[in-house]
Amino acid sequence: MLTMPSRTLTPFAVFALAVTLALPLIQNRAAAAEGQEQGKVKVLYHVDGKDPEVAKYALALINKHIDAEGGPDKIDVELVVHGPALELFEKDRMDPEMTKRFDQIIEKGTKAEMCQVSMKAFGRTLDNLAKGFVATQHPVAVKRIADLQKEGYLYIKP
Repeated sequence: MLTMPSRTLTPFAVFALAVTLALPLIQNRAAAAEGQEQGKVKVLYHVDGKDPEVAKYALALINKHIDAEGGPDKIDVELVVHGPALELFEKDRMDPEMTKRFDQIIEKGTKAEMCQVSMKAFGRTLDNLAKGFVATQHPVAVKRIADLQKEGYLYIKP
């Protein structure tokens, strides 16, 4: 019969293990609490398709959401765009209604980020896009989206 030696954890080892397991939860709650302490709802809108009606709808939703929360000082909105949606936001190709909606949300403080990988894949730069875009903080948009969610942003994909 094979027996395993009995091992007991010291109180310090139990404490260290508990802290290691709890740290990610504490960090996520801290990020969410930070947004709440500032009194702002944190929302991430994600647009990646090539349907202009969906993109216009997303922009209209952002505008209405900002108003519904009580104005730009009550909400922090991030718009992350990538993939085929990039072409919808080229400044020389945007239709007037989309341009109007985009300009409205930028004026209200929405932060618009365009995927760096998508810009490279489509051979575009920020200069080709509607004024107000910045490159995503991480080259890959889906990584940026995941990071924002870890920071407590609510995810909305119209």
